[in-house]
Amino acid sequence: MVRQILGAAVALAGLMVCAAADAQARWPSRFGPDDTLGAANNLSQAGVLKAAKLIRTGKVYALALPTGPQTPAFGTRKYEVERIPKLPPVPAGTPDEDRMTNFDERVTTSMGIGTQIDGLGHFGLNHRFYNGISGDDLASSYKLEPAALPPIVTRGVLLDMTRVFAKPMLAAGDRIGRAELDRAMKLQGVKVRRGDVVLLHTGWIALAETDPERFRSGEPGLVAEGAQYLADKGVVAVGADNIALEANPSDHPGVALVHSTLLTKSGVYILEMIDTRALAADHVSEFLFVLGVPRLRGTVQMTINPIAIR
Repeated sequence: MVRQILGAAVALAGLMVCAAADAQARWPSRFGPDDTLGAANNLSQAGVLKAAKLIRTGKVYALALPTGPQTPAFGTRKYEVERIPKLPPVPAGTPDEDRMTNFDERVTTSMGIGTQIDGLGHFGLNHRFYNGISGDDLASSYKLEPAALPPIVTRGVLLDMTRVFAKPMLAAGDRIGRAELDRAMKLQGVKVRRGDVVLLHTGWIALAETDPERFRSGEPGLVAEGAQYLADKGVVAVGADNIALEANPSDHPGVALVHSTLLTKSGVYILEMIDTRALAADHVSEFLFVLGVPRLRGTVQMTINPIAIR
């Protein structure tokens, strides 16, 4: 009997430990138990008005690369497209010049190819995602889909890490933490504020066209304590001109600490393969950032075409 009681006590203690670990892994949203938007809650009309005042020249910057079959992609993701000719029937006697012809298309792809946003349903820990939502729940619903995001119109901040590292392109594995972020802000005379979208320029994007295999096999990037530093400032999204935002190789190979820090724990969106070259060349530090995410249901990430206006 004593042995049975002890066994039951041990089992109960194990369940309590598991329950506590599960609760800790939920990282509840500061916006409430029903929140599914995360840091997008930091967007505001007042923020739009302030960001609009940053426009001085009216110059518009395209921040996306074209996406196609040759775009370097993470892992085994592929983009395939087929143009399908259509020859609708036309009434007899129709002049040749009025005979309608057209094309449709068929695209087979992951939405995580090219310039993209990672939604909060893209990355979790131990089958738990942002605000404690389970993997089972995500698999059977559209929760945390990027299509639910409001238009992101806010202040954008470009932090030029090539100035911090004093070289035109950072090397694979170069780490961007709090010290490097602070150094960039000091050099550029800019501060990151709540509601901002922060973009990191490393120069790595040039390899996407000249050496795609090198581009996707490693990268300079953010580390977890730098990601947490930005999340604590209330940013909506963090992006960079590389394929996965975080430094690779890292101190924790195989563990995407930046993704878990931003997406899972903080509800901050990740922007990848952002073409920051023109902004950096013009020494732009702050600008109006505009992004309307395509409203395709059920995805966890999405190919995007963000723009900057200064």
